[in-house]
Amino acid sequence: MSNGTANQASTVAYQVMWNRLISVVEEQAQALIRTAFSTSVREAGDLSAGVYDTQGRMLAQAVTGTPGHVNAMADAVGHFIRRIGYENMFEGDVYITNDPWEGTGHLHDITVVTPSFHNGKHVGFFGCTAHIVDIGGRGFGADANSIYEEGLYIPIMKFAERGEFDKTLQMIIRGNVREPDQAMGDMYALATCNEVGHHRLVEMMEEFGLENLSGIAAFILENSHIATVERIAALNNAEADGEMRIDGYSKPIDLKVHLEIKDDHILCDFAGTSGLDKKGINVPLVYTQAYACYALKCAIAPEIPNNAASLAPFKITAPENSIVNALHPAPVALRHVIGHMLPDAVYNALDKILPNTVPAEGAGTLCNFQVSVRPRTDEQAPPEAVRAEVLTFNSGGSGARPSVDGMNATAFPSGVMTMPVEATEHTGPVIIWRKELREDSGGSGKLRGGLGQHMEISAREGHEFDFSAMLDRVDHPAHGRQGGQSGAPTVIKRSDGSIMKGKGKQFVPHGQRVIMAFPGGGGYGEASERDPELVKRDLARGYISSTTAKRDYGFSDQEIAAIVEAAQRGESI
Repeated sequence: MSNGTANQASTVAYQVMWNRLISVVEEQAQALIRTAFSTSVREAGDLSAGVYDTQGRMLAQAVTGTPGHVNAMADAVGHFIRRIGYENMFEGDVYITNDPWEGTGHLHDITVVTPSFHNGKHVGFFGCTAHIVDIGGRGFGADANSIYEEGLYIPIMKFAERGEFDKTLQMIIRGNVREPDQAMGDMYALATCNEVGHHRLVEMMEEFGLENLSGIAAFILENSHIATVERIAALNNAEADGEMRIDGYSKPIDLKVHLEIKDDHILCDFAGTSGLDKKGINVPLVYTQAYACYALKCAIAPEIPNNAASLAPFKITAPENSIVNALHPAPVALRHVIGHMLPDAVYNALDKILPNTVPAEGAGTLCNFQVSVRPRTDEQAPPEAVRAEVLTFNSGGSGARPSVDGMNATAFPSGVMTMPVEATEHTGPVIIWRKELREDSGGSGKLRGGLGQHMEISAREGHEFDFSAMLDRVDHPAHGRQGGQSGAPTVIKRSDGSIMKGKGKQFVPHGQRVIMAFPGGGGYGEASERDPELVKRDLARGYISSTTAKRDYGFSDQEIAAIVEAAQRGESI
């Protein structure tokens, strides 16, 4: 195909280009994983990557990444264009921000945008986001009273101009964070992955003889919008209300949503939801939109690739200064703790419109915590004792689905991976004594909820630590659906028996451990309808106890004993 003929490309050629763009941004994301310093990126995949046209419309996103990042970042490039201005964009530029309201929701997410030029002409942008372990301030946690306490704020600005990186900005960042090499390493990794995407894009454009992306952009956006609207139009116009109560910080939070399906769009309004919290669990609207859109898209149009046009028919609103539309300067460090619960609240309404479609409630938010380790202060610390910030991502169980059990220890809706024990222990002087599936944590039902986990952690000899908890479902476990039972709640305590809070920084003295049981997902359907063979399997694998098999599924003591004995002999069940 010769230069200048992009608009006349065939549908088949455009489809090939579309698939190529998705491959380009996936390679972009993998480059970030391979070069990042933070374990949250390297091990958990807490990132996003995407390519945009010159108007800032997202054309394709990487498969690797989280909805909170990628759907929020869908709007971010428009802010960069407005702040930087086309007239100030040059080849070799790199732009950066961690603005929660113009990025992806909190200061710990660094968003980097790079303009892409081909033959001297601006053809688009690459954008990426990653969660970095430390951005200064109080550290990652819920304890701040305003955004000003939560860390260093980087407005939308140039990280590099014409290939020259800003040394003054780097000095400011290094002077405000606990792990300067790690923070700067992550920022350079973000810039590098955009460059990888740019080079692959140029190769594609040369291969197909494209002077710009206008033709493929129009093809992607038009077809994505049409396909999404068709899925919505196939549904009956309807409306329903949903609600869910979760722990909050010092008092429960009520999430309320009104859902309305129209001919060509879906309205999702969070009016009636609790107001702002004094602590850092508030959610900027961009993050609320990201996860509410994700929930609806998973249920209604899951096979249509994510881009600006496929997200557009989902209209998300919330009252200003509600907990899901927090305005500056509200503290928002743990916006994910509330934000990850939004899909279950949306599904509470959608289940009334589209029965047998959505899963039961799950753990929702990630079961994260950060450990700030330091030499012990109760007596002389050994000379080898050090300071370190250790962040670990963990998951409870997801809710049972209408046709299959919930997933064990799997993050829904965030999609990030659980960090390996070895990787976590490598980042600082911590020991993970236990990490295993939690028996009986999945709610009983025709389809069982996914299991949570047991986890036990301490600092190494000669250290003490502050434990920053980021947990929910302590007082409000995941509810089942269609008669399914609730999953088990979160439990957190010290090894001396002292009960700990689900959120906030808490001191753990030398020699003490933190013991946690992460929540399970709710069950789906009546337990009496579960296939007996699945109950036998669960009992043999240790997913449920003999008590649950007897109480919820009606098995006799003799049946249970026979199953347990067979499992002990290694016989298949």
